[in-house]
Amino acid sequence: MSLATETRPTTRREWLLSDRPQSRLQARLGRAYMTWRRFSANRLAVAGLLILLALVLVAAFADQIAPHSPFVGNLAGARLLPPGSDGYLLGTDDQGRDILSRLIHGSRLTLMVVALVAIIAAPVGLIVGAVAGYAGGWIDAILMRVTDIFLAFPKLVLALAFVAALGPGIENAVIAIAITSWPPYARIARAETLTVRNSDYIAAVRLMGASPMRIVIRHVMPMCLSSLIVRVTLDMAGIILTAAGLGFLGLGAQPPLPEWGAMIASGRRFILDQWWVATMPGIAILIVSLGFNLLGDGLRDALDPRESGQ
Repeated sequence: MSLATETRPTTRREWLLSDRPQSRLQARLGRAYMTWRRFSANRLAVAGLLILLALVLVAAFADQIAPHSPFVGNLAGARLLPPGSDGYLLGTDDQGRDILSRLIHGSRLTLMVVALVAIIAAPVGLIVGAVAGYAGGWIDAILMRVTDIFLAFPKLVLALAFVAALGPGIENAVIAIAITSWPPYARIARAETLTVRNSDYIAAVRLMGASPMRIVIRHVMPMCLSSLIVRVTLDMAGIILTAAGLGFLGLGAQPPLPEWGAMIASGRRFILDQWWVATMPGIAILIVSLGFNLLGDGLRDALDPRESGQ
């Protein structure tokens, strides 16, 4: 009988960090915990996460937080008031509407745009890239040439063309941005698929009789998710800027919706004398875009396989 006895983890942290997990759940929780430790060690990434959490809370409680109506203004006594005047913290626009209230309600439109684009574009790119990388041959050639055609055009120019064809509006802007956003995700998914297509565990699953569709869905696509999540997060800032650009050109959200790009467009006439009308929504776009970039950098470092092996 061996004198050595098996040591059991005594704390929750030791249980999560155990090098001999007793179940799949323990192994997954352990990997998630290690990822969170690497992420939380990056202060800038945590700052980006806090910015986005604040954006979500502001959007969720916009009706309670906003001090004034975002649509109804006071043309007679509150037109183009500077910040801090008569209870208007960030001033008013040319219609006498409170800029702070419009920014708060505009956060809902910003979150809606980035969420819908991510929901539409990321799965399309993942499917196209995984299928192209696993199938190879003429399927890969056709799918990648279509991807190259989309990548050949600047995203904003291509989005402008689609919105011009579909008509102005926030819904059509989301569709146009999603159509122009999937090609980079397809490239990433194809590259990840090529690295695992000939691996031993894929060959073992193939020998067990799994169909190509099952292999792609159950075993290839999950391997692409970490890289795809990082790229989607980093692209959120570009999506916000594209949506703001469409709104600035009058092809995105239509008045009186408080979309930040449209607010900049309406304030460009007063940029020299009443600078706050266009500056405040520009600062909001800057802060949110910075938050997404910081979060994306942190996720990239936390999900990097080279980091997880240390």
